[in-house]
Amino acid sequence: MRRFLGAAIILVILILLVIMAGIYLDWLWFGSLGFAGVFLTRFLSAWIIRILTWLIFALFLFLNLNYTQKAIMEMPNLVLRQLLMNSAFGNLLTPKRLQRLFLGVAIVISWLATSAYKHEWLTIRLFLAGDNTGISEPVFGRDVAFYLFALPFWQLIYRYLFLLLVATILICGAVYLLIQPPQQLGLRTLFVRRGTTHLSVLLAAAFLVRAFGYRLQMYGLLHSPRGAVYGPTYTDLHAYLPGYWILLILAVLAAVALLINLKFKVTRLLFGSIAVMVVAAFILHGIVPAAVQKFIVEPNEYAREELYLQQNIAFTRQAFGLDRIEERKFSLAETLSYEELVADRETIDNIRLWDWRPIRQTYNQLQGLRRYYNFYDVDTDRYMIKGEKRQVMVAARELVPQQLTAPTWVNTRLVYTHGYGAVVSPVNEVTSQGLPYLALRDFPVQGEKDLQIDVPQIYYGELTDTYIFTNTKTDEFDYPMGDTNAFTRYEGSGGIELKNFLRRSLLALSFGDYRILISGELTPESRIHFRRNILERVRELFPYLEYDEDPYLVIADGRLFWLIDAYTISNRYPYAQPYGGINYIRNAVKVTVDAYNGHVHFYVFEPHDPLIKAYNSIFPHVFLPAEEMPASLRAHIRYPERLFEIQAEVYATYHMQDGKVFYNKEDLWQTPKENYGDEMIPMEPYYTLLRLPEEEKAEFILMRPYTLHSRDNMVAWLAARSDGDNYGELIVYEFPKGQLLYGPSQIEARIDQDSEISQQLSLWSQRGSSVIRGN
Repeated sequence: MRRFLGAAIILVILILLVIMAGIYLDWLWFGSLGFAGVFLTRFLSAWIIRILTWLIFALFLFLNLNYTQKAIMEMPNLVLRQLLMNSAFGNLLTPKRLQRLFLGVAIVISWLATSAYKHEWLTIRLFLAGDNTGISEPVFGRDVAFYLFALPFWQLIYRYLFLLLVATILICGAVYLLIQPPQQLGLRTLFVRRGTTHLSVLLAAAFLVRAFGYRLQMYGLLHSPRGAVYGPTYTDLHAYLPGYWILLILAVLAAVALLINLKFKVTRLLFGSIAVMVVAAFILHGIVPAAVQKFIVEPNEYAREELYLQQNIAFTRQAFGLDRIEERKFSLAETLSYEELVADRETIDNIRLWDWRPIRQTYNQLQGLRRYYNFYDVDTDRYMIKGEKRQVMVAARELVPQQLTAPTWVNTRLVYTHGYGAVVSPVNEVTSQGLPYLALRDFPVQGEKDLQIDVPQIYYGELTDTYIFTNTKTDEFDYPMGDTNAFTRYEGSGGIELKNFLRRSLLALSFGDYRILISGELTPESRIHFRRNILERVRELFPYLEYDEDPYLVIADGRLFWLIDAYTISNRYPYAQPYGGINYIRNAVKVTVDAYNGHVHFYVFEPHDPLIKAYNSIFPHVFLPAEEMPASLRAHIRYPERLFEIQAEVYATYHMQDGKVFYNKEDLWQTPKENYGDEMIPMEPYYTLLRLPEEEKAEFILMRPYTLHSRDNMVAWLAARSDGDNYGELIVYEFPKGQLLYGPSQIEARIDQDSEISQQLSLWSQRGSSVIRGN
């Protein structure tokens, strides 16, 4: 027994050491990036809420268990008393020992019951920090901020109180049930009189809390999925809402009846009150709404739902930013003259010839050069090259240590630590060999002067998933030079210094790597770099934003940076139709990550977004205004593809603002199909340099066409602007409804019908080759 106890103590100590080492490591890591305040806010807020909810729960449960003490001491169940007295538990039947037992039970049960509330601290902080938006919903007249911040908080309070009371009722009820003699276990005498009094009070409190819950559920109707559209519709407001009011009144009356029962101590009233509420809920929220829907709404659905359709349209457009879209008419010309093409030369010169998918393979073949290098992704951007704005493809050359021929600890942790440089090629240039022209390439990096990189090392990227050490006794591999290699030393401020034996010990414990402790290559000045994957890095720093899965590389001021779009999202915007599990989104933040040092900056591009304002209040030193982003980086911000896709999909339905047209889906649009390889796939949004109609010069935009639902005719195209003061503007160009305009799949079909082109495609597709039609 002593050995077992000793082993258990040692195991607990080791677990605590690992936990403490992890906390200490997080503290160092957040501090190294200048975000120590974020760590403290998260850590202290979580544990303050955790301890408060635990103590309140434990105190309440203990006081109620302690109230049962007198009934236990007078235990009328003589059989149970005799069993207890003849067992090891007989010595518990004293007031002091019972109190200690109750205290232990209350502490353990409350700790387990409230474990999830540690993660609810942000709900509380957002409630305290949230500010009104100035937009009110039409049903209860509440500001939208109430649904984003206040309602989740009050629902949290409700769940906590209801759990507290139900748990206490069940535990105390079990105690009273056990001490009652078996022969008296009837409906009238199920509990001793003291128990009936006690449970009446607890159940009355539970009914009052349930009444509060019904009031909250009324506000929850603003997120009802039951009707013709999302949000409250006719049945919700004319059946469910009155039903909630009736249930609320019944719950209050039940609580009053139970308090009156303190005088009469009738056990049947406890179960009767619960039965009445269950039956009432079944009638009011089962039978009545079904009847209203079937006999009142369905025979004349549009007339009943017209008002609610309009409200859903308005709030959905607000929530997804569709109300910002400028609608323009696009007149079609019968012919296109040579003069018009010359006048629009900037657009013609930047028509994309390269698709990102095959060009990535080309980059890996031409510029990978070693098996451990990989071009993970290719992104589209624009740069000034020789005085002209050019649209280009950009890809980072990252190092994958798992692909080393000798992946030893020294090689993967100390020597092969970073990727090197990038490849840039204009989207419309092809060499005489049919390959992309590389405006930036090779080792060391060379190419156009406008793309000069002074610090080409990539310590932080999309493939950097391992921890490494710099400033060690071992030089780091930089890049291959024929039969030899170039080496380098890290000169940045990224990572954490090892400093002393204690810190090395904690790092070894946290990473589970004893070599950190014993390696002779490490010195006090050595630095450990971890969480080097840029998405993991920003998610760990600030997990309360949604991050785009497609970061892109930017060359600015001779350095390499990663730009990541971050979104504030919610599924609580009233009346707004959900898409992909959310019904509110803003590209509120642009995040930059230095590829050499790993330094992270958050820039706010939607300062009026209510969620980012609340986060800024909770974390006052995290966010910087957009104006503070360096001009060299700001020149490369672009409208995010993910947000654009969401908006484009929602707009395909919600461009219809007339209730009747919307209800009948008379003008429903869809994303067209394109031919890629041997299959038809949904057409991807498309970055390009283009001079928009009625504009003076070409600009970097993201666009997507629309076709009619179940038709291939093109009806409109949506453009998102990215340059200068026009950033974030959305424009939809609608074509005349009376004219036929070929859509992408119809153009594909016409290409296939052209005998000369078709013959050439067939020729290219022979002998194992295949033709890829890009986007």
